[in-house]
Amino acid sequence: MSVLTLPPGATLGMLGGGQLGRMTALAAARLGYRTHVYTPEPDSPCAEVSAAATVADFADAAALAAFAASVDVVTLEWENVPPETVAALERMVPVRPGAAVLAVTRDRIREKSFVNGLGIATAPWRPAHSAADVAVAIAELGRPAVLKVARLGYDGKGQVRLGAESAPESAWHELAGGHALDAVVEGFIDFACEISVIVARAADGTLRSYPAVENQHEHHILSRTIVPARIAPEVAAEAELIACRITEALAVVGLLAVEMFVTRDGRVLVNELAPRPHNSGHWTMDACATSQFEQLVRAVCGLPLGATGRLCDAVMDNLIGGDVERWPELVAAPNARLHLYGKRQVRPGRKMGHVTWIAATPDSEPAR
Repeated sequence: MSVLTLPPGATLGMLGGGQLGRMTALAAARLGYRTHVYTPEPDSPCAEVSAAATVADFADAAALAAFAASVDVVTLEWENVPPETVAALERMVPVRPGAAVLAVTRDRIREKSFVNGLGIATAPWRPAHSAADVAVAIAELGRPAVLKVARLGYDGKGQVRLGAESAPESAWHELAGGHALDAVVEGFIDFACEISVIVARAADGTLRSYPAVENQHEHHILSRTIVPARIAPEVAAEAELIACRITEALAVVGLLAVEMFVTRDGRVLVNELAPRPHNSGHWTMDACATSQFEQLVRAVCGLPLGATGRLCDAVMDNLIGGDVERWPELVAAPNARLHLYGKRQVRPGRKMGHVTWIAATPDSEPAR
């Protein structure tokens, strides 16, 4: 791949109009770039801060062609953009990361097979395409287990827990609803904590990894990220090495977030991959020399990658649903950095913003 260096004034195309695109567009503007967002959703958070917006279906060939003609490079904030869309754009303009990366990371079967093919461990799993496959997987993996859709699942959506009394037929019907579906069954892991590492890779192969962080979830949605992760230094080093190996093997240009489990005996198991900015990297906006969003812009625009060391300890809390109503107290807190996403409608489970507590540790328990 040739290295494309874009000067300030160039236009970054963004596929997807959510908060990740919004924060990337703000970082791009600071470096002198314009952002043109392409999204099927009107009134998107990213469009509010972008120089231009195309509101059209991802399958609209004419709109995609016009979009490609107006930008210098394309990236994405969501890996579930249809692969046909990315492939069509790649024929007209550089797309980073491209369709080859998405083909792996948007499908749990391909993703887990790819990771295991590198000799990197995951939770035990089996592919499933029917209730009969679920029954076989349960017999091999045991219970409890989790049945997950292979594509389009996120924040706990598209999954069914397989407990002691779960019937494979009922679980499959709950997930598939009578439709043909690809899925995976994952065995239960008695883990000590969940962590993630975000790696940036430039077109020339340069890698920069952020420190391993610890993630806590509520109702399958990331609630809190603790920086750094409370794990042994050798475990953190192994996690960063694993994330870098996967990023290099995929030839990502941009960012790759690698979510992992740390078992009680110190093993590191890969859970999921995301080739984009990640919720667990939001702390980098306030406690790191280069935010994950600026790093994405640097990588896709051909600029040198920035420093990734943390400047201080931090705790990041998501503001989910009605949590956003706490904004008056949060904006007044001296060690809080408040980020709101401009979403007009508050709904349960919707990510409305986040707050980073600077120089905070879990022991100091910042107000939630």
